[in-house]
Amino acid sequence: MKRKLFCGLLAALTLFCIPAKASPGRVIPVQVDGTVLSQGVNYLEKGVTYVPLRGLLNAFGGWSIWWDSGEKVAAASSGSQSLTADPAGDTLTVNGRTYSGKVFVERGRTYVPLRILVTALGGGVAWDPYLGGAAVTSPGAEYDAMDLYWLSRIISAESRGEALDGQIAVGNVVLNRVESADFPGTIPAVIFDRKHDIQFTPISNGTVYLPPTAQSVEAAKRALDGENTVGDALYFYAPALSQGVWINANRTYLMTIGCHRFYL
Repeated sequence: MKRKLFCGLLAALTLFCIPAKASPGRVIPVQVDGTVLSQGVNYLEKGVTYVPLRGLLNAFGGWSIWWDSGEKVAAASSGSQSLTADPAGDTLTVNGRTYSGKVFVERGRTYVPLRILVTALGGGVAWDPYLGGAAVTSPGAEYDAMDLYWLSRIISAESRGEALDGQIAVGNVVLNRVESADFPGTIPAVIFDRKHDIQFTPISNGTVYLPPTAQSVEAAKRALDGENTVGDALYFYAPALSQGVWINANRTYLMTIGCHRFYL
C-alpha cells in the first residue's frame, strides 16, 4: 500500500516537472485580398508572422498542397511553380531558391514565415495597425489588400442596403479625401481619422469591423477602379440618422443618392 502511494506521488511530481509546451506566439488575424484567413490560427513571434501553409495557398487559389512522407516536408505546386517547407531544416524552397526561416508543425498543420513566402512568390505583406495583424496582397492581385479590406467595410457599414451607385458614392468620398490635402493620405487613415473627432459613425459603433456584403466589395472594387457617382464630394450624411448641422452650415450641397446627402 505504501509502495502504491509512493509511486502515485512520484508520478504526480514527474508531471509537474515536465515543462509545458511553449506557445508559438501571439495569435493575430491575417487577411488575404480583403478576406481573413479562416483555416487554423496565425502567430506573431519576435516580429515574424507564421501562417498555416495550406490556408495561405488555398487563399491564393490554384495550388495543390501535400505532405511528402518520404522527405518529411510539406510540398506544393501551381503550374510551373513549386515549393517545399522543411520543419527539420527550417527552410523554405520556392522555385528552386532556398530561404532560411522557422518552419514548424502544430496540430497537423505546417506553419511558415508569412513575409518570406509571400515575397518569394511575388506578393506583398504589410502590417495593418487597425486590424492588428497582417494584410497580404496575393501575387497578381488587382487591389491592395489593406485598401480593399477597409474600403469594402466602411462602404458596407455606412450604406448596407443601399443601391450600388450609392455604395460607390461612399467609396468615392473616402478616395476623394485621400487625394485632398485636408485629410490623411491613405484609405485606412482616412477611415480612422480622428483629427476633428471621429469622421465615420461605424468607427464609434464598431460596425466597420463586420464582414462586408458582396455588393459592398463590388462597390469598393469599382471605386478603386475609378468609377465615380458623386464627383468631388468630401462629406455625406443620412438625414434619417443625423441632422448634419455642421455639414449643412459649412459645406456646399451637391446631390442626394439613396439615403445619403453628399456635399463638397
